[in-house]
Amino acid sequence: MRLPIVLATVALLLTPALPAAVHGEDPATRKQIEELERKQKEFSDELERLKQQVESTPAPSEPRVDEVERRQGILTEEIQRLRELLYLPESGELKSFYGLGPAASRVYGIKRGLSIGGYGEGNFKAVVHDGEGQSDTFDLLRFVLYVGYKFNDWIVINSEVEFEHATTVSTVSSGSGSVSVEFANLDLLFDPMANARFGLILVPVGFLNLVHEPPFYFGNVRPPVERAIIPTTWRSNGVGLYGELAEGLEYQAYGITSFNALGYRSSGLRDARQSGNVERANDWSFVGRLDYSPILPLDVGGSMYLGDQGQNEEYFVEPGQDAVTKAGVFTQLYEIHAQLQTGGWWFRTLGTMVHIDDAAVVSNTVGETVAVWMWGVYAEVAYNVLPLIWEETPQYLAPWFRYSWLDTNNGVPAGYPRDEEARQDFYEFGLQYKPIPEVVFKIDYHIQDAEVGILPDELRIGAGFVF
Repeated sequence: MRLPIVLATVALLLTPALPAAVHGEDPATRKQIEELERKQKEFSDELERLKQQVESTPAPSEPRVDEVERRQGILTEEIQRLRELLYLPESGELKSFYGLGPAASRVYGIKRGLSIGGYGEGNFKAVVHDGEGQSDTFDLLRFVLYVGYKFNDWIVINSEVEFEHATTVSTVSSGSGSVSVEFANLDLLFDPMANARFGLILVPVGFLNLVHEPPFYFGNVRPPVERAIIPTTWRSNGVGLYGELAEGLEYQAYGITSFNALGYRSSGLRDARQSGNVERANDWSFVGRLDYSPILPLDVGGSMYLGDQGQNEEYFVEPGQDAVTKAGVFTQLYEIHAQLQTGGWWFRTLGTMVHIDDAAVVSNTVGETVAVWMWGVYAEVAYNVLPLIWEETPQYLAPWFRYSWLDTNNGVPAGYPRDEEARQDFYEFGLQYKPIPEVVFKIDYHIQDAEVGILPDELRIGAGFVF
């Protein structure tokens, strides 16, 4: 276990428990409100009857009117007090909490009780060019449920369960989908500056690993850099802290179980994720993230991931030989990002790099060249055109464009062949329409180029939602 993991754990243990209040929901309180509202209506009806009576016989009835008004006032105050205990938002607006997606953040906005949210998406893919016999497909890509529970004003459980590709049963057309726990956190809300998190954690790297609900990113397919190099969705078991150090300056810092380097490939890091499934925990990594919003429409930040990934596995010393060794496979991943939303414009950019020690012995073991260096970058722009023709509309219609470049075999161990198909360019453009903020319709075109080999052009039409 390296020093950053020790420091993060010590900081967690020394953090004082200073609960901070939020909002909540209680079925018993709801029932009490309904009974009080019924009584209030009875008093209101009685008050109206007495007022009518006062007009004909004012003197005998005035004391009775005063008493009814007094009791009705008491009831009104009691109802208001109870309503303040409930999670009864004035609008359906969804907001993010410490980098999580808006639907995943719902539980933090209640005082206590159960919170349910979710999202889903599907799309039709037509292979337009260079498909080499590939079929068109229509896929219910995923349906996700967020379930959280607020025990009190400082203890929260939050979770996400994802159903992919509609069924876990293989069909005549495809292999089976899956059901997975994407994250399951126990949060202790000590103080705005220092809150603790334990469990299966979404690793805070990049844009989409934390906020991947379909209305909040462009296109039917997540950016390739955030699939191959930053392996969205990436989660690991761990523990750590998060909070807001100053206005607009948020951080996250965790010690998490590392990748298993036997999953490293020439195409990237995706297969190395352990995803909470009886994870090897011989090696741990530190992951830290900072985000700063000096003004509301602008967000800049970065993250790092550092640690051994060997997990006490055996690796071949030389290709084609039986001699094995234990390897640390120390891996460094760095990422910087920026986003600006202003006057209908949307700008987003991200760059990332990975350095892998012991890449030679990993390459010998997995049977393909695993890089010493991986690089990736993308930038995208969009503009909401609807206000140009309908000034006050809450709806959203934006053409967008994204350019991505990645090379998952940029630098390779000496004497090992480079996978030239690993260097790729992507040109993606499309149209995004939201009749309301929680529902999106998408159409986009993807042009994919590799240094060597042929990749298909694709047209995708899809939709998504969040609640």
